[in-house]
Amino acid sequence: MDAPTASPSPRLADSRQTWETYTAAWKPENLARRRGLFELTLSRDCEYRDPLVHAIGWDALDNYMQDFQRQVPGGHFVTTWFVAHHDRSVAKWEMRGADGSVLGHGVSYAEYADDGKLRAMNGFFDTP
Repeated sequence: MDAPTASPSPRLADSRQTWETYTAAWKPENLARRRGLFELTLSRDCEYRDPLVHAIGWDALDNYMQDFQRQVPGGHFVTTWFVAHHDRSVAKWEMRGADGSVLGHGVSYAEYADDGKLRAMNGFFDTP
């Protein structure tokens, strides 16, 4: 007898959607579009950390995203693996250039607030 297959929990599906909408904010977008994505996915007092920065709140994160786009025009992130439980998630991702070429790999850990929005994002990757 085959084992029953479980479908993803609604909370996992919600976390994945929130994560993917958040990562879309890293793509080249105008400020209004990016802020709209922030509204959908981020707590106002969110904290973002990676080896290069610790940004608190929307303004600091937006400035960092703008710097990223200046350094890597058209750069964006593609999630290659995602798992979540208990309002936390881990994602493996690729950083890609405007032409879709893979420029790097990394892992992110995130925490979600009670409303399902991201409150903390931590990126891990090699630095030059």
